[in-house]
Amino acid sequence: MSGGVDSSVAAALLVEQGFDVVGITMRVAPAPTGAEPASRFGSCCGTEATEDARRVARSLGIRHYLLNMEDEFEQKVIGRFVAAYGAGRTPVPCVACNSELKFGSLLGRARAWDALAVATGHYARLGRDPVTGRHLLLRAMDARKDQTDFLWPLSQAQLAAARFPVGALTKDEVRAHARRLGLVTADKPESQEICFVPDDDYRGFLRRRAPEMFRPGAIVDRRGSVVGTHAGVAAYTVGQ
Repeated sequence: MSGGVDSSVAAALLVEQGFDVVGITMRVAPAPTGAEPASRFGSCCGTEATEDARRVARSLGIRHYLLNMEDEFEQKVIGRFVAAYGAGRTPVPCVACNSELKFGSLLGRARAWDALAVATGHYARLGRDPVTGRHLLLRAMDARKDQTDFLWPLSQAQLAAARFPVGALTKDEVRAHARRLGLVTADKPESQEICFVPDDDYRGFLRRRAPEMFRPGAIVDRRGSVVGTHAGVAAYTVGQ
C-alpha cells in the first residue's frame, strides 16, 4: 500500500472478496530525523503517504505494517539507475522496483508469512494460455492507465503469485469506489515523478551522485569523425 488511491482500492476489493488482507508499505526513503522530512523522495514514498496507507488500512479493518527496504532500494533501484545512465542507457526505475522489490524481496517475505499472493494497485490483468498453461500479463481494461510496461520482467513464478485487483477497472471507477468507502485517498492526486527525484530533475540528481558522468567530450560517428561535443553521457539518450 503506497498511500495512493489505486493500492487503497486494491486492498478494499480483496477485503470485499473475503481474503485475509494485510497491508504492507515499503519504506524506501530515509527515516525523517527531527522535524526534517526525507526531502529527496517524492510524495509517494514519504511519511504522509505512509500515514494515508495506515488510515486506509484502519478504515478497511485490516492490519498494516511498515517494512524497511531502504537499503535494498538503494542497491537494486537507485544504484542500478545511476549505473545505467553511466553506461549510456535510459532506465525506468519502476521496472526494477517491481521485479526486484515488490515481487522479489517482498514476495519472498510474503511466502515466509504463508501469504497466498502479493497484490498491488497496478493497472494490469492476468490470464493463462489455454494451450501451454503459462501465466500471461495482459493489458489493463483502462488502456490509458495500463502499466504492463512496468511489469514486463516478472517471471512465471512471480506472475503466479501476483494479483492486480484494479486492472479490470477504469481510473474513474477506482476513484468512485474509494469515495463510496470514504477512503482518505479517494481524490489524492497521482504521483507522476520518479519517487527519488521529486523535482523531476534527473540530471541534477545524477550530478550529485556521479559528477564524473558530466565530463564533456566529443561526439563521434561510426566512421570516427568528430561531429560535435557533448556535456556528459548521462545528459543524452538514444536518438539524441
